[in-house]
Amino acid sequence: MPNDAAAVDPRRVSVGFPPGPRSIELAKRAEDLGYSRVWLFDSAALYEDIWVWLALVAEHTEIPLGTAVLVPNLRHVMTTASAIATIEGLAPGRLVCGFGTGATARWVLGKDALSWATTRRYLEQLRALLRGEVVEIDGAKTQMIHHPDLAPARPIDVPLLLSALGPKGKEIAREIADGVITIGAAGGPLEGMDWVVQMVNGTVLDDGEDISTARVREALGPWGVLAYHGIWQVAGDAVDSLPLGTEWRGAIEAERPEGERHLAVHEGHATHVTDRDRVTVDAAGDLLGGFGWVGTVDDLHARAGAAFAAGATELLYTPAGPDVAREMRAFASAVLG
Repeated sequence: MPNDAAAVDPRRVSVGFPPGPRSIELAKRAEDLGYSRVWLFDSAALYEDIWVWLALVAEHTEIPLGTAVLVPNLRHVMTTASAIATIEGLAPGRLVCGFGTGATARWVLGKDALSWATTRRYLEQLRALLRGEVVEIDGAKTQMIHHPDLAPARPIDVPLLLSALGPKGKEIAREIADGVITIGAAGGPLEGMDWVVQMVNGTVLDDGEDISTARVREALGPWGVLAYHGIWQVAGDAVDSLPLGTEWRGAIEAERPEGERHLAVHEGHATHVTDRDRVTVDAAGDLLGGFGWVGTVDDLHARAGAAFAAGATELLYTPAGPDVAREMRAFASAVLG
């Protein structure tokens, strides 16, 4: 059953970015700007270690913390339970853990996303471990047996959320999680779920800017090019239907041999536009505006209100581009102002 500690106040706005050298700086900025939580991403082949940076952010700020999202296959479930205990000991009551099936984090390792059955089993085992129970994992009995001097006492009541886009995932989230993380329209209130985190990306336009402005395209590009990455990953040469998709695919094939091309495709995921991807950003034209919230302060304020009205209880903003600090400041001014 979901954890009672997961109850939250509605209409919150949080921010997420990769764990890495700027995590403390950006977390402090988020705290100053009034964001309700800092979420860090999890993809071992792309970003630095999420737990190290969560600990450092916890030490240098007072802002609540989250993982968006942890990928079960990257760590043994006991390792995750111990990591959660560590952060809970450093920053009691500040941690929320989101989990997902790990599309990109798995793709960049040359693997498919995890099945829902695998993901569900991992969360159920994790919750039981955090309660202090004996759990069978890989055919053996396991339990958190940390001495009281070495970890918080069990049960450890850290809310667990599940990233879910479709009906099957949302149904599993309703059954075993304390909340759901989704992308795009929240799709209305999720029955039995009081915590609906809607991830959004995009940029606030300055006076005189539009989709053709270089700064705007740089801010949108890291998320916009994911259409090429995702279509290539699941449908191969179907990416040719996108603007300059054939040329983009040809560059990938020329750069890496078969069996290694996923390593090139997912470079810069959600953070940077590679030189190879830049031509697609330039070719996308006005289509780029469909890959995020783009508009004036009033436009984004209205979109946030509509998202809350549709069932979201928290907006998780994921800024990108060369000036993340600017994006955070502008979004906070539009949505929190």
